[in-house]
Amino acid sequence: MSFSQLFDTAFKDRNKSHFSAIVRVALSDGEISEKEQLFLDKLAHQLEILDVDYKDILANPTKYPINPPYLHINRLERLYDLARMVRLDDGLEEKQTAVLVRFAVALGFTTSNVNYIVDKALKLIDKKVDSDTFLYEMQNMNK
Repeated sequence: MSFSQLFDTAFKDRNKSHFSAIVRVALSDGEISEKEQLFLDKLAHQLEILDVDYKDILANPTKYPINPPYLHINRLERLYDLARMVRLDDGLEEKQTAVLVRFAVALGFTTSNVNYIVDKALKLIDKKVDSDTFLYEMQNMNK
């Protein structure tokens, strides 16, 4: 296996891991709504998830471990996707928010301030900010 193939495989595995986390959030209320399904379809395309992997992840999302990114900015990008999924259902789903907190900790956010981070993320999503604004606000929320 060449170095480029190894890198490509690791990249795809991280994307599958991220996608499976989002599927778990979608399923935390017991079903995937139409809005959630559309979001998952779009995100799967963006993450280059193959159809066979897409079906496998939907059938067994816990098969893929959470693989936290090394860089803080990449953790925030993943938090952005996860928070958007939580807000797709009408109204705040407490169970989904609890799942989001667990995933935020798994992504590497500290337990001492994870609730503050998740609350800020959800407020930004409620304002319908784009990803660049989300990243900027999250990086500068304590300034």
